[in-house]
Parts: sequence; structure tokens; C-alpha cells
Amino acid sequence: MAKRFYMDVAIEARGDDFVVTLDGRVLKTPGKMALTFKHKNHAKLVAEEWQAQGAEIVPNTMPCTRMMNVACEQTPSRRSELVKEFRTYTSTDLLCYRSHNPKDLAARQEQSWQPILDYVAKNHGIALASTTSIKAVAQPEKSLRSTAQYADGLDDADLTLLLHFTASFGSAMLALAVMERHLPVDTAFALSRLDEGFQNERWGADDEAVENNRLLLNELCQMAQLIKE
Repeated sequence: MAKRFYMDVAIEARGDDFVVTLDGRVLKTPGKMALTFKHKNHAKLVAEEWQAQGAEIVPNTMPCTRMMNVACEQTPSRRSELVKEFRTYTSTDLLCYRSHNPKDLAARQEQSWQPILDYVAKNHGIALASTTSIKAVAQPEKSLRSTAQYADGLDDADLTLLLHFTASFGSAMLALAVMERHLPVDTAFALSRLDEGFQNERWGADDEAVENNRLLLNELCQMAQLIKE
């Protein structure tokens, strides 16, 4: 951890964009690029993280800064790769793979997951099939194209956030629902861990796994503040 090297944190407009300054110097990404923001709220969230640092800078306490660093420095050159990754997640989405037994878990999955699939089908033309087989189910090409179009239509910050939620949930559709504000992050997180929660009810929870989930959810909730109104 580095020692805090600044006193004042501020936000400044630079043309149509915004920057965060530390003692008047523009905050930069790890690759030494000026960290610029299209939306003032993004700059505000990052500035708050830097202002909240104590005598030492603790990167793990600055999830919005880390996310925006990636959006600024990496996403512009990786857009096509990220769109393809989102499409790939959709083709094997967690919500499409249901248990055959036990029946009560299967019923819980149907009740909890199907409304999300219904939502993306109705609002985004992404109609996905579900299965209880261990074999992959082929998803309609039209739906996969709609998925890619959705991701490609996002700006760099939203695309970065979408892919991070997707990887964290193991579900592209849960991530999309969060980005659309159809689901709060904690609800989506619980749905992504539905099977795990079911097993915990029967056999008890692993303390380390519970703590890891708590830390991850806390970070995701902070990052969710980056979702635009």
C-alpha cells in the first residue's frame, strides 16, 4: 500500500468531460492515462473513494476507481472482445440450466429464474430456452444477436460494468437486469447463488464461502452506484 500523497480532492470540467484532481493534478490510470469521465456522477463516486482514504491508499476499498480505470484504459480497444464474451455467456446462461432433482430446488429455480428470462425476452428480444439436461441447449441465433447488439450499444463504462456483473453472477441475463435497474444487485446476487443457498439450508453454510460472498456483494453494491439513472 502506498502512503497518501495528497490533501485535496476535487472534480473539474474539461470540455464535455470531467476529471478528478488530487492537489490540482489530474488523476491517472495505472497506465498513466488521464482518467476522464463522461458523467459527473462517475467522477463524484471516484473522488469520494480517494477522499475517504486514510494515511495509506488501499486499492481494495476503491471499486469504482478500479472499474473506471478499466473502462478508460482497456475497454475502448477490447469492445468487440467484450461483446463476444457477453454473447458467449448468454449462450450458456446460468438461468437456463435447471435441476431435475430434487423437485423443490427445481421449483425454486423455475419460480425465481424464469421471470428474469421472461423480462429479457419481452423487453430485449432475447428469448432463451431452458433445460434440465447436462447437455448444452442451443439458443436461438436471433436472441444471441440481440444480446450482442445490446452490449455493443453501451458506452465504455456501462459495457465494463455489464461484463463485471456477468462474471460475478455467472449470468449475462442477471447482469442485464441489474444494468436496466429491473433487479437490485443484492437480489441478483442471491439469485445467482440460489443453488448454493439451497444446499446451505440442507447441510449448513461454509463460513469462508459466506464471508467471501459478503465481501463480493459489498463491492458489487458499490460498483452499482455507477449505473446511470
